[in-house]
Amino acid sequence: MGDKPLVLIPALNEQATIQEVVSSVIAQGFDVVVIDDGSGDLTSALARQAGATILKLRINLGVGGAMRCGFRYAVNNGYHSVVQCDADGQHPTLHIQELINVSDKTSSHLVIGSRFRNEDSTMNVMWHRRFAMWVLSLFASRACQTKITDSTSGFRLISEPLLSQFAKYFPSHYLGDTFEATVVAGRAGYRVKEIAAPISDRKAGVSSTGSWRSIILIARSVLVVVFRLHFKIANFLGSESSLKSGK
Repeated sequence: MGDKPLVLIPALNEQATIQEVVSSVIAQGFDVVVIDDGSGDLTSALARQAGATILKLRINLGVGGAMRCGFRYAVNNGYHSVVQCDADGQHPTLHIQELINVSDKTSSHLVIGSRFRNEDSTMNVMWHRRFAMWVLSLFASRACQTKITDSTSGFRLISEPLLSQFAKYFPSHYLGDTFEATVVAGRAGYRVKEIAAPISDRKAGVSSTGSWRSIILIARSVLVVVFRLHFKIANFLGSESSLKSGK
């Protein structure tokens, strides 16, 4: 499939924005797969009209479950890297190339687009949620041995051999797909970098996770990481050896 990453967009009832997001990515020359996570609206139809391949899930699995389906599709179809991007129009798709450039320049396996590295971001985050994100980022920075300011960002690039590991073991629960995955990648020796990616508020719709639920899940994620109850993947060197041997 060449060197360009596959862009994966998990979506749940995003008919108001999905066409614009898909069109902006395709205009840059990338293949796009929309994982429709049990939508009850026209998300799939509109994304298909815009040129995306659709993976339609019969039931709602959550972002983690949707992304695991996307990772498996990418690996099975010969892609060596993917970019995860939200369907609500928050993520600046023009920054996809920056993710690629950093990955290529630093040989990083996970490159995160941070909402908090650049003052140009227009996204409003409540103080208690921002504080929780700051706490999570402390754990992520320690695990990755580099400064991470936005460990829960859903705008990121994942490349081999980490991609194949995520295709096998990625968690389905909320925040596991971002924060926990970042910590797991760092602890397993994969190279993690971060770039500034100013993000705006949602263009339409509402978040599927309320603030109180988010705080509870963030607390759970901290406990999982502290006690090392998170999902496991092969260490970097072991994973790379497995890929070369075809296992």
